[in-house]
Amino acid sequence: MAILEISVVPIGTGETSLSAYVADCLRILKKEKVHYELSSMGTNIEGDLKTLFHIALQMHQTPFKKGALRVLTTLKIDDRRDKKGTLSGKKRSVKTKLRKR
Repeated sequence: MAILEISVVPIGTGETSLSAYVADCLRILKKEKVHYELSSMGTNIEGDLKTLFHIALQMHQTPFKKGALRVLTTLKIDDRRDKKGTLSGKKRSVKTKLRKR
């Protein structure tokens, strides 16, 4: 299972708030029924890599449907092949190491 971090930023919308665009992107994640976590600067999604790319494309195209003339999308992918990676597992690993000191 892969983990993808995505940030979709519409440019040239005429306003500084982007929360309506973020909400539209999150509707895609709810429709696709994937596990995700929203943060203040992006969204983390876990799942099959091919599915994640498909979802990322949908999210990238969403601001254009609302009239954005330009969209900047940033992706980071963590694709482990030695064991199953999950969002909760990554956080749990760090918390465990924090308790050791």
